[in-house]
Amino acid sequence: MQNPEDPSSRSSSTTGLVILVVLMLGVAGWMSTQRAAVRVSATSGITPPEGTHPGELAGFRPEAWFLPDDDLLGFVEIPAGPFQMGGDPTTDRQAFENERWSVGSAQGTVDLPAFYLNRYEVTVSQFAAFVAATGFDVNAETLQGSPTHPVTAVSWPDALAYCRWLDATLRDSALTPPALSRLLQNGWRVTLPSEAEWEKAARGADSRVYPWGDTASRERANYQGQGAAPVGSYPCADCPYGLLDMSGNVWEWTRSPYQPYPFDPSDDGGALDGDALWVMRGGSFTDPERNVRAATRGGGDPGARRPFMGFRVAISSS
Repeated sequence: MQNPEDPSSRSSSTTGLVILVVLMLGVAGWMSTQRAAVRVSATSGITPPEGTHPGELAGFRPEAWFLPDDDLLGFVEIPAGPFQMGGDPTTDRQAFENERWSVGSAQGTVDLPAFYLNRYEVTVSQFAAFVAATGFDVNAETLQGSPTHPVTAVSWPDALAYCRWLDATLRDSALTPPALSRLLQNGWRVTLPSEAEWEKAARGADSRVYPWGDTASRERANYQGQGAAPVGSYPCADCPYGLLDMSGNVWEWTRSPYQPYPFDPSDDGGALDGDALWVMRGGSFTDPERNVRAATRGGGDPGARRPFMGFRVAISSS
């Protein structure tokens, strides 16, 4: 995972972030070489670890692919409207240069249509339901976590494949809530969020530095820690829209290619199977407070699978 920039706009602060993230990637890569690269699939005769498909899981629906047990299966509406995207060093001294909107402006206004984002990061149980239904090949370590932990060691294509499966599944199932069925019938789709959608959902419309406000808090997010926590372990009444773990726990893939600002939504709609670096957001349990801010941008190689990388799912009309 890295944070590339247009060479003409590199700065010492950006270089610092690049070094930090490359070091993280190097450590994770070394860790992965110490383990056998075993592949598993639902049709290979190798079953997911015991507990991955529990009969009961508080707060989730086993019969509905282990999605959250609420009226919209965990999907939360993020209303249409503008927000300020990017990091402004005059109000956030920790802002990185790659968060700057343009030469003349630290932030830019982005006006988004409404979309939906799941309250939680995708869990081990949810991803295991996808593997069991499709026979999708994954690394053995992908399904080793506890059922309600965020799934990790998933590449960008892995995350996108899950989204496509969930999209098709929700379209065809009688268990899908009518409100979600109507969205899908009207041309919306299950997908990864764009980085603009992700950032608006994380910081709301008031340009806060963290989802809960402008000051870091270990009581609101899992960072500078030893490992991922079950999704929703850190209550955050002050976070916008009722979303949890938008800071810390695991880095989250988006559908946006990594490129300099200003953000252009037209760059996100096509060539999703192309060879590119993809934006990751939110930081992880391994990160310092600077990396779990709502504006922090990371870039990941699409094939990278690391123990601090996961994703969450959106329903979007764009």
